[in-house]
This record gives sequence, structure tokens and C-alpha cells, in this order.
Amino acid sequence: MSTLLENGLVYQAGQLQQLDILIIEGKIMALGKNLSKLGIDAQKKINLAGKLIAPGLVDVHVHYREPGFTYKETIRTGSQAAAHGGFTTVCAMPNLDPVPDSVERLQDVQARNAKDGVVHIKQYASITQRRQGKCLTDFEALKSAGAFAFSDDGSGIQEAGTMYLAMKKAAEYNVPLVEHIEDNSLLFGGVMNAGQRAAELNLPGMLGLSESSQLARDLILAQQTGVHYHACHLSTKESVELVRWAKAKKINVTCEVAPHHLLLADDDIPRDDPFYKMNPPLRSKEDRQALIDGLLDGTIDMIATDHAPHSEDEKKGSMCQASFGITGSETAFALLYTAFVKKGIFKLEQLLEWMSVIPAQKFHLKNAGALLPGKNADIAVFNLDDEFELRKENYLSKGTNTPFTGIKAYGETEMTFVDGKIVYQKED
Repeated sequence: MSTLLENGLVYQAGQLQQLDILIIEGKIMALGKNLSKLGIDAQKKINLAGKLIAPGLVDVHVHYREPGFTYKETIRTGSQAAAHGGFTTVCAMPNLDPVPDSVERLQDVQARNAKDGVVHIKQYASITQRRQGKCLTDFEALKSAGAFAFSDDGSGIQEAGTMYLAMKKAAEYNVPLVEHIEDNSLLFGGVMNAGQRAAELNLPGMLGLSESSQLARDLILAQQTGVHYHACHLSTKESVELVRWAKAKKINVTCEVAPHHLLLADDDIPRDDPFYKMNPPLRSKEDRQALIDGLLDGTIDMIATDHAPHSEDEKKGSMCQASFGITGSETAFALLYTAFVKKGIFKLEQLLEWMSVIPAQKFHLKNAGALLPGKNADIAVFNLDDEFELRKENYLSKGTNTPFTGIKAYGETEMTFVDGKIVYQKED
């Protein structure tokens, strides 16, 4: 099968330029101007004049809930949601039942990913058995079986000794250790950021210290072990400062920020509404600005959604009882483009770097994050010009737990290609 994408605004090698892209048998065969004039007889031609053609987005942090929690999400619905958002490679966390903590269990999830996923799915193995933070898994065997990285996400590693030994193993086998940074002893039953807004809503607060204190511990351990340590979903100004210090010290650390922490602060929570309950929580305006500044100065490497779908029943009532989590796959690019690129805070090129190029580079995903001859034709096409509304009925995820429904935005996904095949196309 051959496809010619014509006249689009292509992001390639750090530049935006009008180019055609020729796809043959799932690979990019050529990029250039007016390829149709070269006598190439493509079986399918798509005119994308006025549309952005980007490397497929890369999300290193999603939750697909299968096996164990398919009432929240399945691999099929989660990956369809990713394609809807322009993502072509995602990395799925191991907080499943059973946890992928053995070769057999990891291979079971990988087989499900391959069978039902419509995008490329890289699978995390857990750091500890059953994600209980005690006994380490067999890093060597799990890496050999295809684990792309290791994480206990959803839970922080509470004991420093366990984290130190895990880092030594990850460094030995040259795999990233990806940490949900949270000291449970400092949570005190909180459900939103500790501060004035929590007091106004009469809700128990979560200290930013629970994140930054454990991050400080981990960075010192990473300095000693040489591991590639990746910090999930930074949310506080102190965490940004700690990573900035670590990078100045040449510690091998990368980190991510979630779209919702860039877009909202705790002051934006209108009422006791579970759709605003996520972990880490929405922090202060000062924290939010520190995250934006951290992206702009290179302290924060990338944006990752932490797509965390839940059932409607789990997101009803008070924040005190509801589950933590917010969806993000289908809304991330459009919301960030509208809030930051349209307003001149970020450049479009920067947003594409943070959401595609850099995560692929930092996690050594060789076939992702670039539009180059010979690479997989993993491509996202966006409409930057026409406003649209985020509507619940258009979501492909089982989870609709986002406060952004009803927002009008720009940057709607027109189509998504994985290995040259259209896996999402906007209906006319």
C-alpha cells in the first residue's frame, strides 16, 4: 500500500515547512516538495493543505487498566483514545491485576497490547513484587522479556533501601527507573493541595512536601548509583528546583509534567468536584508557573498525560471518597496548543518537542519522534485553524473524568497513522 500526503505543514528535523510525505508499506519513503511530480503513482493521495503534520505524539505515562479493571478502561479503548489525541506510541503503567511482576505476567500483558492496541504500546514492569514496595522483581529476566522500563506507579517506594537496591539493578541492566514520588507518611488523608482553597472548601490538604522530600532522597540515591531516574508528574516549585540542581550536578535524571498541572491551579477548583481530584493534586499558582518556567528552561524534559480513566461511579460525590485521576489522551495537545501556543507562551515547535521528539529520545524509542525516510509512518495530523468543542460523546476512552469537557479549543486531531495505517480519522 502506498499513500501520498500532500501540501501539509510538516514538523521535521526541528523545522516547520510545507512538504509531501510518501508512505510505502508502513514506512516513510520520501519527504519533499511536490513529490507527485516525480512520477510516483501512489495508490492513495490525501491533500492536507493548511494542516499540521507532526511525528506521532509519544506519551510515557498512561493507565490502561487491563487486566483487572476493564470497567474503567481496556487496551482497545485506551489506545483508541490515544490515537484520537494524536499519540502513536504510549507507555503503559503496571498498576494492573495481576501486576506484571514476572515474565509470564508481563508476556500476558504484552500479548494483549499487541492484539488489541491500535497504537504502539510499550509496557512497564513493576519495580517490586505486586507493587508492594518490598521485594524487587527480576530486572534481568523482565528486561529480556521486553520490559521497556520499571515503575511502581500509583505508589511511591517508601523505603530508601529498597529504592537504592532497585536503582542499582536498573543501572546494571541499563533500564530507566520511573518513580511515582510520594512519601505516604506526609499525606495525612489529603484529597487536594494543602492551602487556602482547601480550607475554603473544607477539604483535607495534601502537602507538596510529600513529593519534594521523596524526590530529594531519590536524586541523592540516583547520584550514587548512576541510574536513569525519571520523575513522574512533577507538581511543585520545590521539585522543579531539585531537578534543576540535579541536572547541574550531572545526575542522570529526566522528568515529566502533566497537562493539567500546566493548565490549572488549586484556585481554579470551583467546588468539591471529583473531576478535579488527581494525584499529585493541582497545586498553587506559584507552583504552576514554576512548572511552565521549568519546561521553558529545559529543567522539565517532557509532557506526559498520566491518562487515568475511572468509572462514573468512582468520580461521583465528594472528593473525599472519589478516586484520584484524570483522563488526558484525547485532550492534551489541543488544550496545550490553545492555552500556550495560541497565546505566544510556547512555540509550536517546543510543544511538539516536549510531546514527541524528546520523550522518544530520552527513552530510546528508536522508531518514534521523527519523520524521516526509513522510519515507521507514525504521523499525527492536526487542524490548527478551526475551533472545536471538547464533547463527552466524542471521547473514545471509557473514562470521561476530566473537567475540560465543554471547553472550546484549537488543534483538533484530523487523522492519526500508525505504521502507515489510519487508526483514527475525524468524521465529517
